[in-house]
Amino acid sequence: MGQPPPVDWRTDEQLVDAINRGDETAFDALYFRYRDWIVRLAYRFTADQHDALDVLQDTSAYLLNRVPHLALTARMTTFLYPIVRSLSINFLRQRQKQDRAARRIETSLTAPPSAFALDRSDLAAVLAVLPEAQREVLLMRFVDEMSLAEVAQALEIPLGTVKSRLHNALATLRRDERTRRYFDS
Repeated sequence: MGQPPPVDWRTDEQLVDAINRGDETAFDALYFRYRDWIVRLAYRFTADQHDALDVLQDTSAYLLNRVPHLALTARMTTFLYPIVRSLSINFLRQRQKQDRAARRIETSLTAPPSAFALDRSDLAAVLAVLPEAQREVLLMRFVDEMSLAEVAQALEIPLGTVKSRLHNALATLRRDERTRRYFDS
């Protein structure tokens, strides 16, 4: 899977149906459509570009193992989020067992180059103080551009919990001197 195939204009649902029927070009199209998103998400959890690429490979293998019973039950990013999250966390746990060196939580916030237009050091420092659950919901909503309902579905939590976590995360960002300027009108 080196060079991307020509753009495939079929919907995600049509591609999944084609994949289940054995159309390899449909899998390639879906892979190239979402590979960068998967790598960015995996990077958020693993904080390592090589690890994120390994998670991409594992995600592809996971999906292929579901054929011919692969079923798209939501928007593709909503469908993929818990898969990538779980694989990333499992990969991180395996790496930690091998490495035993404790990694600080802040390293999981380091964005790939040019991922944020904001002052990354200030933003990363503020995000680091957020509880993991609030940070995760905030990133899903504004980086992954998922709706609140999609976040709830991907995390398998009530919509009210998503709203509460997002509200509390934004309140923390508004109170902090380093990020307050982004909320001033």
